[in-house]
Amino acid sequence: MEPFTHAFTSLALARAGQRRLPRFGTAMLITSGLLPDLDYVSYIAGPAAFMQFHRTALHSIAGSAAMACAVAGAFCVLDRKMPPQKLPQRKTFAPLGFGVALAICAIGAAGHLILDVASGVGVQLLWPFRTHWSSWDLAADLDPWILFLLVAGLLLPLLFKLVSEEVGERKKGSGGNGAIIVLLLLVVYFGVRARLHGEAIDLLLSREYHGRVALSAGAFPESSAPFRWRGVVVTDNTIEEVPVPLGPGEEFDPNNSVTHYKAEDSPALDIGEKTAAAVKFLAYASLPLASVHRREAGYRFEVHDLRFAADDFEPANVFLRIDFDGNLQIRNEEFHFASSPND
Repeated sequence: MEPFTHAFTSLALARAGQRRLPRFGTAMLITSGLLPDLDYVSYIAGPAAFMQFHRTALHSIAGSAAMACAVAGAFCVLDRKMPPQKLPQRKTFAPLGFGVALAICAIGAAGHLILDVASGVGVQLLWPFRTHWSSWDLAADLDPWILFLLVAGLLLPLLFKLVSEEVGERKKGSGGNGAIIVLLLLVVYFGVRARLHGEAIDLLLSREYHGRVALSAGAFPESSAPFRWRGVVVTDNTIEEVPVPLGPGEEFDPNNSVTHYKAEDSPALDIGEKTAAAVKFLAYASLPLASVHRREAGYRFEVHDLRFAADDFEPANVFLRIDFDGNLQIRNEEFHFASSPND
């Protein structure tokens, strides 16, 4: 998920537990809920670094635990150096204990991981012990429905409070119940998305595509339409892209698929797939499609990940390109962002 969704989710968690939070509780939740996205700076170093570091170390269980400890320790030090002012009719805070601070930071980090597992390319939860991507494919990185739900749930109670004060009513509270309702609605939303995802996969596997039997399939959400999914089906010699409408009255047409033919066996394909760069990319890609093209100076080998649509230019959409000379010696080997100009 993008940072705004993480920030609003952390704020909703803080509002939901505001009566039990210690001093700096909201700040700890927001900090630990946003800090894992520091690995996004790897984008500056290029696609190879981004693919290696984004959603890996800081999004793993081990990395999140270390980060939560560091944030908790920092706020404990801050609490010691900035004792709370004792003012009349103001809530008093006990000294911030490390155990309490760590529990709060762990909740913020866990909320971040759950959202990122459910969206985008997923995360490497078991890094550095195992290179495996965990992903549910339930939501896009930017899901306007989730963002709207969070913003509305946090702002509407404040609006109602202002209106009540304007008409002379005095009500205590600052949106705690509203935040709890929002978090419950988020759980329901992801539950519905999980059910729709399962229906999309079952539908994709139950049909034939231009006479070809489906061997495996993936379903990827469209950010603006909860009932529309982008299906990708693997057959014996093709990969099919097809829209999957699950809304009332909509019908699924497997013959509406776009066909991508798998590359035929060739020396260039065999050498390209065995390079270290290709092995690295295949560990990252969910639905890889390799291609080999003859060029004047030799051959061009490319591998794309079809979990990303052709017009999806998010940074996670990385592909590998290897150029060979006429003797199949590597002339150039690079990872590219899909948004980069292609020659």
